[in-house]
Amino acid sequence: MRETLKAARRIVVKAGTSMLTGPSGRVDRRRVHRLAADLVSLRSGGRDVALVSSGAIAFGMDALGLTRRPKTLGALQACAAVGQGRLMHAYSQAFDRRGLPAAQMLLTRDGLESRSRFLAARRTFEEVFKAGGIPVVNENDTVATEEIAFGDNDVLSVHTAHLIRADLLIVLSDVDGFHLKDGSRVRAVGSIEEIDRDLVQHLRERRRETTVGGMGAKLEAARKAMRLGIPLLIVDGAARGVLARAAAGDDTGTLFSAAGKITGARKRWIAFTAARKGTVVVDGGAVDALARNKSLLPSGVRSAEGAFEAGDIVEIAREDGGVIGRGVAAYACPEIRRIAGKRSAQIEAALGRKGKDEVIHRDDIVLWN
Repeated sequence: MRETLKAARRIVVKAGTSMLTGPSGRVDRRRVHRLAADLVSLRSGGRDVALVSSGAIAFGMDALGLTRRPKTLGALQACAAVGQGRLMHAYSQAFDRRGLPAAQMLLTRDGLESRSRFLAARRTFEEVFKAGGIPVVNENDTVATEEIAFGDNDVLSVHTAHLIRADLLIVLSDVDGFHLKDGSRVRAVGSIEEIDRDLVQHLRERRRETTVGGMGAKLEAARKAMRLGIPLLIVDGAARGVLARAAAGDDTGTLFSAAGKITGARKRWIAFTAARKGTVVVDGGAVDALARNKSLLPSGVRSAEGAFEAGDIVEIAREDGGVIGRGVAAYACPEIRRIAGKRSAQIEAALGRKGKDEVIHRDDIVLWN
């Protein structure tokens, strides 16, 4: 798997706040310039490179003289508003010095949930790459609410990798990979092909006052990336030349191998980016049928929850509550409740109109298994 990383032509690099600040938590501009130099080196090798960078809040805290990360959303957004321009100015200076323009890309989750806006954002990235620039991506913290926020930039980096169809996601950490704790001994793990409960229970966390996320967030990001077929590599961001070594396939950090179970751009969008508007609960027979690549018929539906309309994305759940996938509903929630358990031939009588035979067509279904 490491050998395949050499062929990655499009790479997303995620840099957390700890990569831009010193031990005291204050912004260290030398680190910004060092990171920019490493990214330019990758770009000079013929690769498209996008940077997902934390740091707006840290830059704002530095400007406002704060030593502890604020707790409320409003205070965090104020820090981001103060710091975002300073963060981008630091990157612009660092990249300009090396002959490449930096392009600021501010995203929120709801900006990608619409398929048309998702594709528009992708086109913007493509034009930046054609112009020879390096996109610098951050969440638009000043307008994000809890409902539309990504939550942390580890998750945002996976969204970005999916958006631009990246071949590799490199997460710069303050440790040299994912760590397991064996009693009093901690060891780095070289490669992971499956994230199971045992792995989650043994993760080792390290956090600082100016940062958010931690190894748990990185593990969740890796789970999403693997499902999308994007290899994710956690490396020590402080190590000299680590990006070049990672892209060359050297044995550094922890590699989460790409499972690649979801194929097709539209299905990946349904599975990962689109907003979920409700849930359709199905019986055991429907679960078996879906596993055989069949459509979801009304006869297999037990209930529906939410305020969704036809064409919205819904989760598909078993009767015990376990979610098995997602799909595009062919009917609104009240209509599905009225036809639940009925045969397709009975839909017209139940709704007073002739509709589709399927509640969710097989081409619009993504399963997690």
